[in-house]
Formats: sequence, structure tokens, C-alpha cells
Amino acid sequence: MTELLVEAVRVEKSFGANKVLTGVDFTVRRGEVSCIIGPSGSGKSTFLRTINGLETVDNGSLVVDGEQVGFRYSEGRYHPWNDKAWARFRSRIGMVFQRFNLYGHMDALENVAASLIHVRGMSRSAAHERAAAELERVGLAEHALKRPHQLSGGQQQRVAIARALAMDPDLMLFDEPTSALDPELVDEVLETMRRLAEGGMTMIIVTHEIGFAREVGDSLSFFDRGAVLESGTPEAVLSDPDSVRTRAFLDRVR
Repeated sequence: MTELLVEAVRVEKSFGANKVLTGVDFTVRRGEVSCIIGPSGSGKSTFLRTINGLETVDNGSLVVDGEQVGFRYSEGRYHPWNDKAWARFRSRIGMVFQRFNLYGHMDALENVAASLIHVRGMSRSAAHERAAAELERVGLAEHALKRPHQLSGGQQQRVAIARALAMDPDLMLFDEPTSALDPELVDEVLETMRRLAEGGMTMIIVTHEIGFAREVGDSLSFFDRGAVLESGTPEAVLSDPDSVRTRAFLDRVR
């Protein structure tokens, strides 16, 4: 069996009195494409953010690539990570958000190169060379010198994907990457993600694109009320769900 890259056991997270994650059990193996669906407010995005430490877990266990996220074990006890440990960990996980979060004063090439320069410490020339290669990988080589306002939404999202890929991540997280796009621009982003899946990239994708999840996903999890209500292959969950709640959700989104 392919080794586990992500393993969550009874993960909980609250914001004040609002308990957003109520006990998430979830696994992803290296090379797997895992899709997550579910209604708004079910905890999908919050769970994704715990995986790269943008949100900390209140209770439960979250292990990524063999490490308990946020802690190191030494001399019989767990010690919280320092800033350097968090930075090292986050540099191995790429994340693409609903909004593109590009720097408006930089062109596409500079947006992709920025983390290579400031996080990896690469020279500007080497970072620009790598950034150009990643823009070509997502089909944007001819747009390298354009600023975000000169690009379509789909192109901006592909720049964001190139920026994440430039860091050589072990895992890519996508938080509804097409939800902010006009319908005619969705396919170009999904096609980029298809190519990543075909190349063996490990991905966790929160999405409302049910057809895409069926086509590309190796596994599919349905979130409801802060936990995984149902999981399995996309075909099994989408065609013959066990839960009445899952069936009701799928009937609405279809």
C-alpha cells in the first residue's frame, strides 16, 4: 500500500463557541487525489487550513508526512513548533485559494518567483528561470510579463497554481479553486489540475465540481456538520451513497 501522507483522527476545531470541526477522520495516501464535497459551513475549508497550519487543531491528531502538525516529540513529551519549523513545514505544502491572492504590483513571473527568492533564498535570475518554467507548465508562458489586472480570472488562478508548484510541494491543497471564476473560465483551471493529477501529484481538493471529482478523484469525502459523514471512491459515493444526507445534498447540487 502507498504510504499515508495525511492522517487525521478525531480532529476538532472551534472558533469561540462555534465548533466548526467536530471530529474529522481522514486519510490521503501519497500520489492520491482526494476530493471533498459538502454544504457551506460543513468545515471543509477549515479542515484544509489545518493541514498546512493556517489553523491549529484544538483536539485530535493530525499527522502530515510523518509529523504531528505543530509539535515535535522529544524526551517523552510534545514541544510546540517554533516559527522556523512552521516555515519549513508550510514550504512543503502548496495551497490554492478561492481568491487568487496575487501581488497586483508584480507581473506573473515576479508573483511566481517571489517565494523562491524570499523563502528559498534563490537568486533572482534562478528564481525567474524556475518561475518561467512553471508558467509554461500551466500554459501561461506568453503572459509572464503581464500584471494580474491584465489577466482573466482563470489565468490569474493558473498563476497562483504555478506559484505553489514552484516550491516543489509534497502536497497540493485546493480550496474551491474555481468558485470565483466565470463559468467559461472554469475549464482552463480544471484542465491544469487534471494534468497535475496525471503527473502523480498528491492533491486534496475542496470542490463543488461534482463531475470533475468523479473524473479525477481517487477518493471522495462528504463533509457535514464538521465531520466526514461518508467516504469512498467517487463512483460509490456519487452513484450509491449510503447516507440519506449525502443523497439529499447530491440531489440539490445536480
